Amino acid sequence: MISAQGYADAVRPVLDRLVDTSADGIGAAADLIAASLRAGGVLQAFGAGHSEAFAAELVARAGGLVPTNRLSLHDLVLHGDAPRDVLADPKLERDPAVAHQLYALAAPQPSDVFVVASQSGINGSVVELATLVTGRGHPLIAVTSVAHTARVAPRHPSGRRLADLADVVLDNGAPYGDALLPLEGGGAVCAVSSVTAALLAQLLTAEVVRRFHQAGEVPPVYLSANVPGGDEHNHALESRYAGRLRRTA
Repeated sequence: MISAQGYADAVRPVLDRLVDTSADGIGAAADLIAASLRAGGVLQAFGAGHSEAFAAELVARAGGLVPTNRLSLHDLVLHGDAPRDVLADPKLERDPAVAHQLYALAAPQPSDVFVVASQSGINGSVVELATLVTGRGHPLIAVTSVAHTARVAPRHPSGRRLADLADVVLDNGAPYGDALLPLEGGGAVCAVSSVTAALLAQLLTAEVVRRFHQAGEVPPVYLSANVPGGDEHNHALESRYAGRLRRTA
């Protein structure tokens, strides 16, 4: 039966399985991120479509890491010279050329680390960005559905998937098609990748902070802007990365 309780019952084992199986990958990814941040780098996060929620979960939020920057297809208009109507194209994320513009607008430094999220891991912008990132020597962490990406053909001209290019691959645990609850007559409803991605983002954050503590260092972490002193604390930390962190509404 499809219901709120039915979804809750279906999603719990997915989350439990993710925690049980992702420890090694989370640890390896946290090592890359902590090394980058301790060297003065910034975590550059990108996701297109609903995978953009993963990037948002990592960047500029209370309890999260300060040296983080979110790349978005909207950057083409907000920070580049693309006309606004380019965002009306529902297949924009399939265009490999987009990745070159996003990378140029981000202007990453050599010490920066990238985290790229995509449920399918096959679209042109995602795979091209991964190709650019690794070609320039940045560490790359991929968040994708292993079950989904294995069943679909890559759309990138190289024939490669996001997972083929990453130093570390984190499986978001979502099934092929993303949705959990089967419908009579075919199809399914109630996606899970955004839920598991949020969990992965916070697991990553916790492990990066743990590595700072193990090194005897204070991690650069945001306070809520809605508590006394939050703005002052956050602005002081952000000032260390002047011009490298985009903070838009």
